[in-house]
Amino acid sequence: MFPSKHIFLSPKVNHSICFRTNTRRIEMSESPASRYDPRAQGSIKADWPMPVLQNVVATVNLGCRIDLKVLADQARNVEYNRKKFHALVMRIRDPKTTTLIFASGKMVVTGAKSEAAARLAARKHARIVQKCGFNTKFLDFKVQNFVSSAALGFHIRLEGVNANHPTFTHYEPEIFPGLIYRVMKPKVVCLVFANGKLVLTGAKVLDDLYEAFNGLYPILLDYKIK
Repeated sequence: MFPSKHIFLSPKVNHSICFRTNTRRIEMSESPASRYDPRAQGSIKADWPMPVLQNVVATVNLGCRIDLKVLADQARNVEYNRKKFHALVMRIRDPKTTTLIFASGKMVVTGAKSEAAARLAARKHARIVQKCGFNTKFLDFKVQNFVSSAALGFHIRLEGVNANHPTFTHYEPEIFPGLIYRVMKPKVVCLVFANGKLVLTGAKVLDDLYEAFNGLYPILLDYKIK
């Protein structure tokens, strides 16, 4: 719940944000929630637009060190250039994901459309590494970031949002066309564009993403261009 429009906002931070074995097959969806409907739960009102998950970033520990050169020689669909980057890049098609594998055994999975898909992809990547001769485990799987988009269906006066919420926003249209809006509780960052498109990032729990949107939408509605 948001008792006021300001209680959940964080102070502006002046720094840029960077937005860059046989397993049982599960059905995946690009809908914003594969496990439950936030509208049914009351998190988002029925007549409001719905954020759609675009990317789930997750990490897992394989529990052993990986010789990346050996892995690069044996595995398919991989890229490894130690001089450019200290991780091996591995891709699979189902679920369509890209994984960074580090010599320490840490993996970062990106590109999944749901938490379940991210977990499935991580297990598939781990199995590929195991088949290349490494004694892998599957430890500490954790989602690090839910990224979603939303289309509000109306244009927004970004100058007005920035003028009335200067402590919580960062807007330099000559550098970047979007307004950066930071939510403190839960901690979520939202890119707001004049055409009403949003990108929400930073949530580690799916409910936090919907809670942040639930608090932010009424504020942006006040700056709707009629």
